[in-house]
Amino acid sequence: MAGLRDFLRKAEKWDIGEASQRLTLTKRNPETSLSAAGALHGTMRVHLHWTARASGPAPGSARERWKLLLQPNPFRPVTTPQMGQRPVGVDLDLGCLYELSDGTKGVVQPLGPYMGDLQRPPYIRLSHDDRSGAPSGEVMFVDMEHWESFRRLLFFVYIYDETPAFAETHATLTLFPTAGPRIEVQLEEHAPKARSCAVLLLERDGSEVTVRREVRYVYGFQAELDRLYGWGLQWQRGYKPVS
Repeated sequence: MAGLRDFLRKAEKWDIGEASQRLTLTKRNPETSLSAAGALHGTMRVHLHWTARASGPAPGSARERWKLLLQPNPFRPVTTPQMGQRPVGVDLDLGCLYELSDGTKGVVQPLGPYMGDLQRPPYIRLSHDDRSGAPSGEVMFVDMEHWESFRRLLFFVYIYDETPAFAETHATLTLFPTAGPRIEVQLEEHAPKARSCAVLLLERDGSEVTVRREVRYVYGFQAELDRLYGWGLQWQRGYKPVS
C-alpha cells in the first residue's frame, strides 16, 4: 500500500504537458488506435483540466473603453480589469465506467469508495479529487499491462454541485499513453443545461484497442450516462466529504 501511495505522489508531480506531440480528436477525426501506436504497456494517464470563463466584460471591450472615457478625470491612471475577472467556481469531476472481459462492471469516481485500484481489477485508479481547476487537475491512471482485461472504458466528466455550467468553463480531457502522441478532447460544445458529458470511449476488439471521441452531453448524472451506453448498474445519490 505504501508503494502505491508513493507512486501516486510522484505521478501528481509529473509534467502534464511533457509530450511533444498532440493528437486532437474532433468530429471529423474522432478515433485513433492505441495498438497501432504501440501503447499497450505501462501506465496511461488520463488528465482532466479546466479553467473558468470570465463572467465580466473582457479587458479592452467597447463597454470598458466607454467607462474610461466617461469617468470624471479620464487622464487619471486606472487599474483595468484582469482577464478572467469574476470567474465562476465550478467543480468538475472525472469518472470512468468500466466493463471488463469477464463481465465485471463498475465505476471509478471521486464519490464514495470508488477511487479504483491499480494493483487489482479494475486496474484503474483516480489520484485525487480537485475542486478548483488547479493546473494539476484530476488524473486517472490505467494499467495498460492489463489491456486484455478491458472490454470498454467510458471516461466522463460531471458537475458535482448540480449547477449546469459547462458553458462557463474551458475543459480538456487528455490521454497520455506510454507511446505515441498525447490524445486530447476539448469540451467546447456546450449544452446549456447539461450536467454530465461522456467524453472518450476506449474499446478492445481482439488485439485492437481504440479510443473514440464521444462528447455527448446529458442533463442528468451517472445513471443517465449508464442508460445511454447500456451499462446496467444500480445508482444512488453520493456525497463528497466536507473539506
